Formats: sequence, C-alpha cells, structure tokens
Amino acid sequence: MATRPSDFANDAGSQFLTDSFQRGLAHWNRERLEPGFPSHDWSRIFERDIKMQRLEGAFLEELRAEVADEAAAAPTDVEGFIAWFEGLKERGPGQGDPLFPWLAEEANRDELRWFFEQEAAGEAGFDDLVAMTQVKLPVRPKLELARNYWDEMGHGTAKGMHGPMLDALVETLAVEPVIEKTVWESLSLANAMTAMATNRRYAWHSVGALGVVELTAPGRSALVAEGLKRVGLTPKEARYFTLHAVLDVKHSEDWNREAIRPAVEEDPRRATAMAEGALIRLKCGARCFEAYRARLWG
Repeated sequence: MATRPSDFANDAGSQFLTDSFQRGLAHWNRERLEPGFPSHDWSRIFERDIKMQRLEGAFLEELRAEVADEAAAAPTDVEGFIAWFEGLKERGPGQGDPLFPWLAEEANRDELRWFFEQEAAGEAGFDDLVAMTQVKLPVRPKLELARNYWDEMGHGTAKGMHGPMLDALVETLAVEPVIEKTVWESLSLANAMTAMATNRRYAWHSVGALGVVELTAPGRSALVAEGLKRVGLTPKEARYFTLHAVLDVKHSEDWNREAIRPAVEEDPRRATAMAEGALIRLKCGARCFEAYRARLWG
C-alpha cells in the first residue's frame, strides 16, 4: 500500500480525517491484527507495515496537536488530575450530545439499526485494547487492567463475554457491520484507539482513552438500551447496552483509583499523556455523533 499523507488531504487541510485514509487504515488494522501464519512474502508485508505505521503515527500526532493545549492545562498533581479527569464526564467533548436522548425517545427501529451498525463496525474491541495496553505497565495499573479484562471475558465463561453479546445483538438486529458501509468518523475512532493501544509510546495515552470510555459510556449506553427496548427488543436482547450502563460505573471508579491515581503519583508526566488520550477519544467520539446526526436527521 504505497500511500503518502498528501494523498488524503481534504478541504479543511487535514491529511488524515478523510474517508479514503480511514478506510485504508481500518483495513490494514483488521489484516495486521488477525492471527495468521508465516508467509514467503513476509518481507514485502513488513515494508508495507512500516509505511502504514509511519502514516498511523502522523495521524495520531495530528490528533494530539488538536488537544495539546487543553491537555497541557490539566493539573499534574494527583488530586487535581483526578478531579479534572472525572470532570470530563460533564464537560468533555461530545458529552450531553442530543443524539442519545433522541435514540431513546424517538428513533425508529431502522434508525437504531443504522446507528448500531456504525457502532459495531467501528468497535475496536475493548478487551483487546486493554490487553495490548497493559503490557509492562507498573503493578497496580496492570492489575486493574487485568481485572477489567477479566470482566470483559465474563470471568472465564463464554456466555458472560462482552464481545459475543455484541455479536448476538448484530444477529438480532440483522445488521452488517462492515468497513465499506461505515462512516469514516466511526472508523477514525477505532483507528485512534487501536493506534494508542498498539504503540508503546502512547501506552499512557491509551490508559487515559480507555479510562474515559468507562467514565462516559454508562449514560449513553442506558439511553441506547431504552431505545432498543422501546422498538421491541427484550431486556436480554438489549443486554449489551444495559450491562455497560451499570458495570462501567464501577469500572470507572476502579480505573481512576487503581490505574490513573498510582500512575500519576509515580510520574506526573503521565497525567498529560492520559489527558491527551482521553481528549483524543472524546473528540473522535464527538465527530461520530455529529456525523450520525447529519445522516439520521438530514
């Protein structure tokens, strides 16, 4: 895939916030993370991956530049940073978006299906992101990510795993979550989360990004669950969203106490990295909500 950043420039000047780049990056992520086997053309694939990693890095640096000033203003002392971080639930980008009350109260089944199709196609796999992020972390943060991962894995039972719950809802709603049918804003969100989790220079960014998902997801999940049940889904069929509306509240409390707090106590520089990661995640999410509203309300 011989591509250059200039191949993707849009009218706003971004080299990466474009349909063609995000689709290409999404396909590459799917391919490179899929378990495979040794290949005789591994050298060619390796050269391709180097080019794509360079583009991925530039994409993430563009997202960092977008939030750098706001993140730099975040406190780096423990108590100050925890308060700032938890405040993102109310004042962070995309919070209180009118899309979600509308999904709960007005959207019809087809509109909810389209929304869920976008979300499912753009799902990077929270369990895998946590697993990749925890590599070589200090003990307390690593243990908290391990506990979070174990919850995602249903405590070792297939029926309790969150991923298959999502897959079951895909079948119930009869949607086809594929890259080709997904708006680039949703792909960009998944690509950004994957980039932070798979590149160790952004490990603390990923801790912040994953933590802010746990912090902000419960309210949105509850509203989506309301909408799904309103159009006829049973509580069991809507379980994926109902579960996250409740479980993620505790996950957020634990994550902030056991992952973020000790990380900042040990090295205050991590606060700025986690702030950047959280804001990147929220801004990508806000772009998704705007794109969804434009499609659903336009």
